[in-house]
Amino acid sequence: MSGPDWLRLIVLSVLWGGSFFFVGVTVPVLPPLTIVLARVGLAALVLAGVLPLIRVPWPKGWRVWAALAVMGFFNNVVPFTLFVVAQGQISSGLASILNATTPLWGVVVAHLATRDERLSWPKALGVLAGFAGVAVMMGGAWGSGTVLAQAACLGAALSYALAGVWGRRFRGMPPLSAAFGQVSCAALMLLPVVLVVDQPWTLPMPGWPVLAALVGLAVLSTALAYQLYFGLIASAGAVNAFLVTFLIPVSAIALGVLVLGETLLARQVAGMALIALGLAVIDGRIWRRLRG
Repeated sequence: MSGPDWLRLIVLSVLWGGSFFFVGVTVPVLPPLTIVLARVGLAALVLAGVLPLIRVPWPKGWRVWAALAVMGFFNNVVPFTLFVVAQGQISSGLASILNATTPLWGVVVAHLATRDERLSWPKALGVLAGFAGVAVMMGGAWGSGTVLAQAACLGAALSYALAGVWGRRFRGMPPLSAAFGQVSCAALMLLPVVLVVDQPWTLPMPGWPVLAALVGLAVLSTALAYQLYFGLIASAGAVNAFLVTFLIPVSAIALGVLVLGETLLARQVAGMALIALGLAVIDGRIWRRLRG
């Protein structure tokens, strides 16, 4: 990847790492689906106002919108909901570590769905090492109440991987247009469900910290983050874009420990190390330098 791509990757990791912190603030107060709708709905409104100002066209054509609806479902509705539900039972740091399995899923999905990002033996070994790390982290949770929450995080990571490969088709579209299209579709999918299930008008008004977290979740971790995400896919490819999930736990864990009072267990650190090893093998740069 180029220098600008690495800069996008680092900034994106901070923005998405912050999303786990913002969810940690909101989840004790608001229902999961309401949080997700607020996230994508506010992001859609922000992007709808920004696009005309910077003269970026809105997505056009029913085929484009249909593709964006699929993107919104797999990149927003499914993973956002699963992570919010999971964070009701596990820490934001652990959720972010499990999110780091996205590149592992991405390698498998890209192998099955593309011709130019095929699975090699080094990548296969990296995938095995990464999922061994997941097994280490979940070792103490089998049979406990948190195993379903951790499985939900893995399901969310798989959904992100599917979306990342699907997002390759938007390479010719301005990143902000693609971001607006997917969050708008996600909001429209969630709105009727939230109205029926959560009935948000019956909920008590949340305090300023929760409202501020929702704004941060929508504006920073969604609207701005997806501008960077689609630009990264266009310039560096889906598998390289997935590497952001390895950097996300750094900021998510730091915020969780310092602000939310969360703790990080030794097995979680060990699992993260194995995931890091797997990603390093998949990336291949270290191996090439050792051979050279």
